[in-house]
Formats: sequence, structure tokens, C-alpha cells
Amino acid sequence: MNKEDMVGILAQKAKLTKKDAETTLDAVFDIITNALTSGEKVQIVGFGAFEVKSRAPRVGRNPKANTPVEIPARKMPVFKPGKPLKEAVDSTV
Repeated sequence: MNKEDMVGILAQKAKLTKKDAETTLDAVFDIITNALTSGEKVQIVGFGAFEVKSRAPRVGRNPKANTPVEIPARKMPVFKPGKPLKEAVDSTV
């Protein structure tokens, strides 16, 4: 599923035009992005939580030249699914 598919489904379920649905979806993505960039955790009860984790610097290996490569520290967005989402996905197996 891609963004266009999500817009179509949102428009249908919420009885919105596709343009309004796209604007709404973009707004939700912007809210989550802005919260994460400012260091906040975004929790959506029943769905999951988005947060930023720090990764320490480490030494990797270039497989082509088999030489060590320094990988710098960085911050990564992560998603932790909530219990209802885990159970919904698990029940489809």
C-alpha cells in the first residue's frame, strides 16, 4: 500500500474528497515528523508509538574492499506497535 492508496481509502471511509483526504494525511505526517524532530514521543493508543533512538558510532566493514569503515552516531525514528496492533497482525497468520 502506498500513500495514494491510503488517500483513496481515507476519502472513502471519512466521506471526504481525495484532495481533503490527502491534506489530512499530509497534516498527520507533518505532526508526527515535527514532534519527532523536536524530541517528543508520539503515542497513539491502540496503534503504537513513534520515538527517536540514538545509535552509537561504530565500526562497519566495506564488503567490497574488506576494510573497516567508521559509521557515525545518528538518530533514527523507530516505531513500536501497540498490543492491539500486534494482536491484529498476529491473528492473520
